[in-house]
Amino acid sequence: MTDPWLTITALAHRLDTADRAQGLTPEDSWILQVLKIAEETGEAAQAVIGAKGTNPRKGNSHTWDDVHAEVADTVITGLVALARMRPDAADYFAAQLKEKAAKFI
Repeated sequence: MTDPWLTITALAHRLDTADRAQGLTPEDSWILQVLKIAEETGEAAQAVIGAKGTNPRKGNSHTWDDVHAEVADTVITGLVALARMRPDAADYFAAQLKEKAAKFI
């Protein structure tokens, strides 16, 4: 399996290049990327509502596979955001995961 951080870093670089071409500052790019995380989270929530069929107007509009895909999109977007903000994203993430997990495991 290829190291996922290579793909995440490549995605971050591609987005940074596109944003620079539009004249965005790094901070503006970060803000927009964080807003993208919120958008993806909303799509995951919408998929859960659709999988449960709790919107009477739409019924069962999604499957749990749709939910899984939306959650994956949210995670990917978050990791790309971190990679755009920190050159040491993989190490930083690993340290944060260790610290947060220590509270529960």
